[in-house]
Amino acid sequence: MGTPTNWDKKFSFVIEIDNVARAAFARCSELAIEANNVAYKEGGRLHDHNAPGTVMFPEITLERGATDDFDLYNWMVETYNAATATGTPPPELYRNLDIVQLDRAGDELKRFRVKQCYCRRFSAGDWDNDADEVRIESVILKPDSWKQIKAS
Repeated sequence: MGTPTNWDKKFSFVIEIDNVARAAFARCSELAIEANNVAYKEGGRLHDHNAPGTVMFPEITLERGATDDFDLYNWMVETYNAATATGTPPPELYRNLDIVQLDRAGDELKRFRVKQCYCRRFSAGDWDNDADEVRIESVILKPDSWKQIKAS
């Protein structure tokens, strides 16, 4: 007899973002780390040498029902202002966030710390007079890196 495996359920999570008062989201895209492959040929070899190259952290998309909260929109305005200015973007443009996986009782299972994000895209959602749905806002964040840390 082995020990039964408890699989993490993905339905229950919270996101904590620096300087954002309310950050309740219905959906969060996957976290990923990708290493480019550097392949090179050497005379006489029938196959390439392969080695890991630069590492990338793909964008993260967050979605939530539209509310009267302006924090995410204001973050995008900060990005716009930094992009249209000259020089180095201000440090306050970059924020850290934690994606916290919860169990059914609301206790923390896992925590992922995403470092130095900026808001690359904000969408106010679409409108449809025939729909019986909530308008969905979304943001796309570009992180510098992320890591899994021990749950508190």
